[in-house]
Amino acid sequence: MGDRDRSRDSRPAIEKQTTTPRHILRLQRAKSLLTSTGRPTLAALQFGAPDPSSDGGMASHMKDSDDGNGRLRDSMMGFLKAKTAPIVKSMRSRSQDARRNRKDDRSPPLSDSSTPSTVSSSAEQSTVALQVSVPNLPDTTTRSDATPPIQRIAKKSSMADGTVPLLLREGVHMTKISPGKQKSYIFKLDPDQGQIIWQSKKLRIIPIENIKELRFSSDARYYRQQFQLAQDYEDRWITIIYILNGAYKTLHLIASTKDVFCMWGITLRKLYAIRQELMTGLGNEEIRRAIWEKQYWTASDESSDQKLHFDEVEKLCRRLNVNTSTEELKRLFQQADTKCQSFLNFSDFQRFVKLLKARPDITLLYKKLCCSNDGRFDFSIFEHFMRHTQKACSSSTLTRSALLELFTHYAKKSDASSDASLPPSPPSPKGSASPPVRLLSPPLTTSPPSDTVLSQSLTAIDVSMANIALKLCASSQSPELVMSLDGFTSFLSSPDNSAFIEQQGKVWHDMTRPLSEYLISSSHNTYLTGHQLVGSSTIEGYIRALLHSCRSVEIDVYDGDNEPMIYHGKTFTSKVPVREVCEAIAKYAFVTSPYPVIISAEIHCSVPQQEMMVEVMRDVFQDALVSAPVAGRVTLESLPSPEHLKGKVLLKAKNLYVAENESLRTTEVSVDPESSSTETSTDSDVVQDIRDERKPRVFEMDAINEVKDELRKARSLFDRVRGGHSRSMPGVAALAVPTMASLATSEPPARPESRDVSKVKMSVAIASLLVYTVGVKCRGINKKEHYAPEHMFSLSEKTANKMIKQGMVDLIKHTRTHLVRIYPKGLRVNSSNYLPHRYWAAGAQLVAINWQTFDLGYMINHAMFQRNGRAGYVLKPLALRIHDKELLSRHTQHSLDITIISAQQLPRPKDSLGHEIMDKSMVDPYVEVSIHVPDWAHASQNQSSSSSASSSPSSTGSTGRLLSRRTNSVKNNGFNPVWQEALSLPFDCVGDMFDLIFVRFAVRRDGDNDEEPIAVYCVSLGSLAMGYRHLPLHDTQLSQYLFSTLFVMSAIN
Repeated sequence: MGDRDRSRDSRPAIEKQTTTPRHILRLQRAKSLLTSTGRPTLAALQFGAPDPSSDGGMASHMKDSDDGNGRLRDSMMGFLKAKTAPIVKSMRSRSQDARRNRKDDRSPPLSDSSTPSTVSSSAEQSTVALQVSVPNLPDTTTRSDATPPIQRIAKKSSMADGTVPLLLREGVHMTKISPGKQKSYIFKLDPDQGQIIWQSKKLRIIPIENIKELRFSSDARYYRQQFQLAQDYEDRWITIIYILNGAYKTLHLIASTKDVFCMWGITLRKLYAIRQELMTGLGNEEIRRAIWEKQYWTASDESSDQKLHFDEVEKLCRRLNVNTSTEELKRLFQQADTKCQSFLNFSDFQRFVKLLKARPDITLLYKKLCCSNDGRFDFSIFEHFMRHTQKACSSSTLTRSALLELFTHYAKKSDASSDASLPPSPPSPKGSASPPVRLLSPPLTTSPPSDTVLSQSLTAIDVSMANIALKLCASSQSPELVMSLDGFTSFLSSPDNSAFIEQQGKVWHDMTRPLSEYLISSSHNTYLTGHQLVGSSTIEGYIRALLHSCRSVEIDVYDGDNEPMIYHGKTFTSKVPVREVCEAIAKYAFVTSPYPVIISAEIHCSVPQQEMMVEVMRDVFQDALVSAPVAGRVTLESLPSPEHLKGKVLLKAKNLYVAENESLRTTEVSVDPESSSTETSTDSDVVQDIRDERKPRVFEMDAINEVKDELRKARSLFDRVRGGHSRSMPGVAALAVPTMASLATSEPPARPESRDVSKVKMSVAIASLLVYTVGVKCRGINKKEHYAPEHMFSLSEKTANKMIKQGMVDLIKHTRTHLVRIYPKGLRVNSSNYLPHRYWAAGAQLVAINWQTFDLGYMINHAMFQRNGRAGYVLKPLALRIHDKELLSRHTQHSLDITIISAQQLPRPKDSLGHEIMDKSMVDPYVEVSIHVPDWAHASQNQSSSSSASSSPSSTGSTGRLLSRRTNSVKNNGFNPVWQEALSLPFDCVGDMFDLIFVRFAVRRDGDNDEEPIAVYCVSLGSLAMGYRHLPLHDTQLSQYLFSTLFVMSAIN
């Protein structure tokens, strides 16, 4: 490892992450530069430096870039001093606050996990000398969002004046880089609207929540090299990758000085980190509310006098799609204007917003629950509600004591004493083999799935403090604890009541099983970011997929002029070098998940360039690359586990040495040079269909037919012109006839004798990299054929459909011990997707998706791999892993009963530049709920009349069954529409595989049925919590809206 580290010293630090604890990996990737209280660490101040380990940090930057610009220096130093002032103050106040028994909330705000020795308590500690090391990042899974430090974050991180330096709010000159030109603009960072703003021909904005990734300095080297700009610009380079109008966009900037670069980097990463945390589910209500209030207050205060008059308030309500009469708005305005000033100041505005956001639906539920207990919502009511309505009894982690702690967190004492209003810190649920159930709200920082010694120590401290707090509560009139309407509302909209069972984001599946027992997040033609025939081949596809926990990426390798290249063969797609792709994979492979990455390769290059490819992979991946000598390998009994292969890169390709040995069999073998999948010819109709499927793709057959037509025309013309002389020129005729004959014999692509001529030869060096994922030909699945555990084959979508139809049980048996990859058929040239759950139901592990297309197939794939801590590996349902015929044949009928209650703050439509369309009429929203069930081809097809009558084939292809129901529309209300409509969706399930059934909620605008929905939420039925839940709504690119939710009640009968 020492040689490996030395060889990578010149690369970005993120490339060294394969052996680093995961909570550090996230910091190194995002360089979020923040502790849980939103203040920059030393790493934050030094991230732009050439050497992160060098001394001096920000001071060295300012010293190096001192060009006499005193305003910049003063602004930067003022910014940093403002950050440290509350830190020092907080340190001094720790001893005074200890009596409140909330040490974890009064700890030095640089890091919640810092021990007193981690941060010096000296008041004279300077900004540049802040010594908080990266490994001391907090593991704050069990922290609450209702604590005072979070409120401080809300005030500072949610755009208080001290958060964004004045210089950035007023705007600084930076150079915008685009193909063919560079131009300077003034770029502003609006802290209230949460936007990056610049004026070109039109006013341009990038909402911070639309940002997908930030890259600085060497992390963006790929783009600098693409633009062929000098390396001198690298230490001031900023690349922002974001989504606008449904497509990925990039903004490339060069800061004028290093000071400006560092200031932008620190501030933008901080705001981005806050937004990203808010977009990972529910919770952080203090921050969310503060951002909302500041955003709409600033937008409404057109005169900038810190006053809102009634006409401004009315205009705001129209913007929010509030369907309320002018008289009602006036009543609320006067109720909020406690001083009768005829305008609202900010505190009045907050009061008005609370009145506007009143939830009569929750009030009705609250009264219904406690009406049988003299109007008191005590623990008995809460326990009954959790166990019978929310189905908490199904979780082994929610014991009665855990429910009591949860209740205590949101309840308050009946005497409303001030001490009781501060809820105790919640404990951490103990790990178990069952899905984790979130007890209390997460803090600003997302917890990584892998624990470290430090995080375990912190958890122990949190549990200890929680137990003390619980005892204090129990000893001080705990029977008087009641949950108010506000407390109940907070609970229903918190992560403790998440609709997604695995909201904690931890890896909880057993990761020690063989690879064949997992579904693996996979990508098809990963190098493409668009069309299959004319799209661009870049490294961006790999980065996007890997950052979303994709664990299997694809490369198609062809000969290049000087080095092997990756592109889609026989198309007009661009090319990208193998080395650039490998470097991108190495850099991002284990940022989001530590589990192995499988590179599925179609190798079409010559033997010398194959050896160059192997040399590149060994140089880039080094010890992470799995390899073994071809000779003398130990026979495998089963595949290794993801845990065993943590941090490893596996190559999967067709092993022609294996194919050559198998060609001695009596079965006829064909090798398709256009795909890594292979088939054989047997007496089986299924395998015959497989052979037919692997003929050249349609566009290639058209090209072949055109050539043959031209040859026929040429021959006909030749015969007419030379007709009288052909007998005297036997040589010419002899040349013409064999040519056509050879074309005729080569037409059937499945004939081995005609394909041997073009068979690609294979380097032994590649064979040495094929260890656990050896591509072989599909010789059929029956008792006569034997595959070693490491042998895997690929099937096209069409071939897999035929195989499932005629022998699904055999495929399920095969995939219990072997890997199988499914890829889209060649006709999907627009990069559309099939629905993957049908192939998961057949046991296929690697179901490849076109990640560049945000359609229903992508949405289902995304929903599946949000599970298990987004590790990219999900255990198959038990029925697909064990030999239990009874379980696999168990066929049950169910009904998903959903009550659509209400929605909150639906988003307004936006134009192509990201601006809200204000002149469009108010929405008339309705909700459509659809359930997507795989074809249970291996189970009895006898359906009940209700189920068979209600099921229909999916509109996207015969890959499952779709049933949908919708509500009525609510007229002119996108702010708080209330439906209170019950929908029932009957469905069938085989082998208790609820994880393979998906539910999609789509909020649509009445009259725009053909347009994209306003908002969506998709989840596996096995991960959907029952009872009353708030669903976080997303746009069609699956980015979560900050403020939009759907309130539902669900049950399975």
